[in-house]
Amino acid sequence: MPRAVVTRTIEAPADTVFRTVAHIDQFSQAIPHIVKVEFLSDVRTGVGTRFRETRRMKGKESTVELEVTEYVPGERVRIVADTHGTVWDTVFTVAPSAGGTLLTMAMEARPHRLLSRLMTPMVMGVIRKALEDDLDAVKAFCER
Repeated sequence: MPRAVVTRTIEAPADTVFRTVAHIDQFSQAIPHIVKVEFLSDVRTGVGTRFRETRRMKGKESTVELEVTEYVPGERVRIVADTHGTVWDTVFTVAPSAGGTLLTMAMEARPHRLLSRLMTPMVMGVIRKALEDDLDAVKAFCER
């Protein structure tokens, strides 16, 4: 299964970094490519939060439905999407580090359609770059 892992050391308290990645409203403020978030559940934070996220990528908008499936306050949050024949399983982990916080984002792709099995490994480089851009945006947002 293709997997991408990206880390950043952020000069901000761990609770600030966690809130930024775990609270969808705040995450959408941190990531400039997110143009719209629509909640699909009454829950807006924690396990069971379902939402539709629209991002602008290369001049086009793309919308994905996501769900928070794991939430450990101050430590980690897992967000899962099943789109285009692939389950995208993303875990953000936050840990205090000397002078700030270590943020790790690990995304695993589990394709379940033939075309997705063929295409997913080929797009992982593009996905990794997008993840790096997201964490750079989170870092800049938290360090303001």
